[in-house]
Amino acid sequence: MFTGIIKCMGIVEDVRMSEGEGSAMTITVDIKEIAARVGVGDSIAVNGVCLTVVALEGSRARFNLVGETIARTNLGMLKRGDSVNLEPSLRVGDSIDGHFVLGHVDGIGRIVERREERDQVIMSIEVPNSLMRYIAVKGSIAVDGVSLTVTSIKDNRFSVALIPHTLQVTTLGRKREGDTVNIEVDMIARYLANLLEHTNILVDTK
Repeated sequence: MFTGIIKCMGIVEDVRMSEGEGSAMTITVDIKEIAARVGVGDSIAVNGVCLTVVALEGSRARFNLVGETIARTNLGMLKRGDSVNLEPSLRVGDSIDGHFVLGHVDGIGRIVERREERDQVIMSIEVPNSLMRYIAVKGSIAVDGVSLTVTSIKDNRFSVALIPHTLQVTTLGRKREGDTVNIEVDMIARYLANLLEHTNILVDTK
């Protein structure tokens, strides 16, 4: 469980695709200051994707990615030198300043517009139509692991406002039009939609 409040940006130091059948890859990331609070077997959200630390040497953490993760997220596009958003998993007593984030990405979005307005940047993101039912104005959404508030919706796009602090301490400040981002919808919206679907089925069968 995470909150979408990024603790630091890490640097990808190595990317290796596995040999043999099936898609899999291993990435090594300099996780910097959060290395002091994690160990092998712990979970870290990397660009919003919950990954397990399989090896740790100093501040260099290694993660294994299976085919499902590569297919459903943008981590398969990472290359050496890329920056990534990092957040260690919640501990009892930690403050919850964003919203509950599972680290289970629902789909990949594409930035279709980025414009500056006074002291903020408005970013519009296009997502698969299937995700729009879970996205609401003033609702929460995780974009590359960053907890944000939806400011507007149109067709299969939603917009968020990025303040200078967010632009400075996350990779979103470096994103441009055409770039991809991992999207995780609000878990409450997802469960509520699922509940309503099953309720309708029960009502229809009476």
